[in-house]
Amino acid sequence: MIDVGVIHGRFQVLHHDHLKYLMAGKARCRHLVVGITNPDPTLTRDDPADPQRSQPTANPLSYFERYIMIQATLLDAGLESSNFSIVPFPINLPELWGHYVPLDGTFFLTIYDQWGRRKLAQFKERGLKTEVLWEKPPAEKGIRASDVRRLMANGSAWEHLVPKVKTHDACYILTLVGNHQHAAGIAENLMIFFLVPLCLGFYHRLRHEADGWLAGHLSQRGSSLTLT
Repeated sequence: MIDVGVIHGRFQVLHHDHLKYLMAGKARCRHLVVGITNPDPTLTRDDPADPQRSQPTANPLSYFERYIMIQATLLDAGLESSNFSIVPFPINLPELWGHYVPLDGTFFLTIYDQWGRRKLAQFKERGLKTEVLWEKPPAEKGIRASDVRRLMANGSAWEHLVPKVKTHDACYILTLVGNHQHAAGIAENLMIFFLVPLCLGFYHRLRHEADGWLAGHLSQRGSSLTLT
């Protein structure tokens, strides 16, 4: 088994086939580094092999939102937090790769089109170890994130296409702020679907611990109080 594998994607938005791809990479290595491409506008560039991937409408979710979705989904899939890392990965700026991912790892990818072949060529040009997890024609790609985004924008059913994350016993300190700047409420929908269960789990655990602490602390002063 490989020590360190590097896998990447935009994950706009994370869906079931993304999870299949991530888990296939993890099955081949002890530690998986997940690179989030197009992490912010300053690290995003056009590429003639697939110019649509750099458009703002194709990148509605922030790096943070994608980080949380990936982290929660991989934990829910049974991975230990020590078995993977999530980092930015400016795929169109090869000169920066070494600042974000271990270049001595094995770079996993899948190929469906010219964009996949171009990435493989770029990795090889830089002398990186690569492994193609699978190569298929575009018609066999399966779920497309663009279709999920379209369904969300149209108000159609989309939840069945993405992993549903259960509540974890982990301290996710998340601030849910209404964000209406993303196209068609995509970010808002996903924040609710992915993040609210985590936030509620953390909130109830925090409240329980705080109630216990306050009760114990105030009982010493002859009072009792609970959070409301």
